[in-house]
Amino acid sequence: MNEAHPVHPALGGAIEARGFTTLTDVQVAVSSPDFAGKDLLVSARTGSGKTVAFGLAIAEGLLDKKTNAPLIGPHAIVIAPTRELALQVHKELTWLYADTGLKIGSAVGGMDPRAERKALERGLHILVGTPGRLVDHLNRHSLDLADIRAVILDEADEMLDLGFREDLEILLDAMPQTRRTLMFSATVSKPIATMAKRYQRNAIRVEAGGTGEPHKDITYSGVLISPSDREKAIINVLRFHDDARAIIFCATRATVAYMSARFANRGFQVVSLSGELNQAARNQALQSMRDGRARICVATDVAARGIDLPDLELVIHADIPKTSETLLHRSGRTGRAGRKGHSILMVPQNSFRKTQRLLQIAGIQAKFAPAPDADTIRARDDERILTHETLTQPAQEDETVLINALVEKHSSAQIAAALVRAHRASYSAPEELNEVSASRRDEEPMDVQWISLSVGRKEDVQVRFILAMLTRHGDLSRKDIGHIRLHHAESHIAIAKSAVETFKAAIGPNNTLGDDISVVMLDGPPADSRGPRDSNRPKKFGRDRDEGRKGGGNRGDRKGWSDRPSRRADDRASDDRKSKRWSPEDKQQDGGTSKKPFRKKGGTSPMDGKPGGKPFGKAAGKSGAKSFGKPGGKPTRTASHDDAGGNKLSLASKKRKGKPVAQGGGGPIKRRQS
Repeated sequence: MNEAHPVHPALGGAIEARGFTTLTDVQVAVSSPDFAGKDLLVSARTGSGKTVAFGLAIAEGLLDKKTNAPLIGPHAIVIAPTRELALQVHKELTWLYADTGLKIGSAVGGMDPRAERKALERGLHILVGTPGRLVDHLNRHSLDLADIRAVILDEADEMLDLGFREDLEILLDAMPQTRRTLMFSATVSKPIATMAKRYQRNAIRVEAGGTGEPHKDITYSGVLISPSDREKAIINVLRFHDDARAIIFCATRATVAYMSARFANRGFQVVSLSGELNQAARNQALQSMRDGRARICVATDVAARGIDLPDLELVIHADIPKTSETLLHRSGRTGRAGRKGHSILMVPQNSFRKTQRLLQIAGIQAKFAPAPDADTIRARDDERILTHETLTQPAQEDETVLINALVEKHSSAQIAAALVRAHRASYSAPEELNEVSASRRDEEPMDVQWISLSVGRKEDVQVRFILAMLTRHGDLSRKDIGHIRLHHAESHIAIAKSAVETFKAAIGPNNTLGDDISVVMLDGPPADSRGPRDSNRPKKFGRDRDEGRKGGGNRGDRKGWSDRPSRRADDRASDDRKSKRWSPEDKQQDGGTSKKPFRKKGGTSPMDGKPGGKPFGKAAGKSGAKSFGKPGGKPTRTASHDDAGGNKLSLASKKRKGKPVAQGGGGPIKRRQS
């Protein structure tokens, strides 16, 4: 054990019995005597031993002040984002404090709350729980936080991502101000820093676990695939890594269900983890992975956060992670406690650039290659047969008789052929994949020179203009031109290095393309970011979207779209009905019954000349009355009518005086749209 940072004597035996000879970086850091009793903001990668680390950090405050007095409430509380992580933390702290006599309990969603309530009533020293269940116990007065000496927020960044901010604030506000607060997070984002500033006192920032080199025990790879070949490519990857235990991450529950069924049909021992499963089913799935009954787990991000599966060698990203934090959390399921791991991203051709940017943000280097094809997998199967462990194991006594009989009856070639056929029959057939061609749109050329042109979006420059200028005045061919990135005031273009000298000769010593476009040779790839939007250009959406519209004017003086209150669906449907040209063939809400076709203004009505009929259009006079229905019937829609006092109301006066109801109708007056 590291003598420079000795652990508490009551915990030393448990650590040595567990087989640990040295502490990890994060365990050494938080157990330093310099940090005793102080608030800590710790950033360390997943799988770096954080659970044991904060167990060591709070040991002195719990064990040195231990008394025989009855427990009023827990002395320390650990808050974790997911059920699986909370149960894992409870399991780790249980063996760590096994010889101390401290009572450790859990309060986790999906478990029996009555059993948890009874344990809280009997008294606990350390409580591990999820935010929602802890708040529930607090509201039911079964949890008393008045005696908390230390609180640990494990995976604090994940808890904020999952929307537990309000629950965390409720719990932290209910604890004594004199408590010690330790926050553990893989990344310290702005929300984490804000929470630390509010709930910690002069917190010490601790970086441990190789934060500068994410997941140094994990190898990253990108598998280039056709978008339609995702499931087939994953099957081939699993077949290539045939003996590996793997977890496959998907974006949605539906994808988890589909892929689980697909892989099970292909003969893989697979389980699934998603939010639609209850806690018992999730525990059963994890246990199947731990005891070897299942080799592959298909899971969503949320369901798999915090799980610890032993000997997990492979992480497959069926869907590209949306953020670098998600990528690191997913990949952190492997390469734990010094073991090696492999993280593979399934990258459709049209997502190559997006994946590169994601890896760059995460600070990760990855090698890209096509998925293993059927011939590669068959060759790998033959290699497994030649190196199979059963070929070198001595024969057992009960096998000797059968072996001698086979040797006497069959030649060695026949026996070898039977062995090969038996092994090949045990493998599922590999999938045939579409060929993936590395196009210039999707993959960077290997040798390129980036240049900058002094024109951009503010000059309304388009890609075709850049191509024309480069081919016409730069003496380049289309195959020499790679990525073109348009920004606000400049453009970045990648050209093949083999064509650089020709291009330099074409632009001359003044480095100008054409008459007035300046060219600058860049030292390396530029940052892939868009420039500021030109405020003088009209936006597709926004306050000036109706500028120039007939009768619309500029909406800059009016209330913006984003400021308007949302309307119910039935209100929008009503507006849609009002925006249509009125027709008697529509469903009548004003008492009309006729199905006659609607005539344009100035036409003649089918009722013209009939007794009781009224003229239509211009013949109606200023009132513009329109009559449909039986002869002599009351008009169902008028442009002017009498109000209750006998006064004439026109459309203009109607707008000023509200929405009067037509006397002969039964519904509101509808204005015909012009």
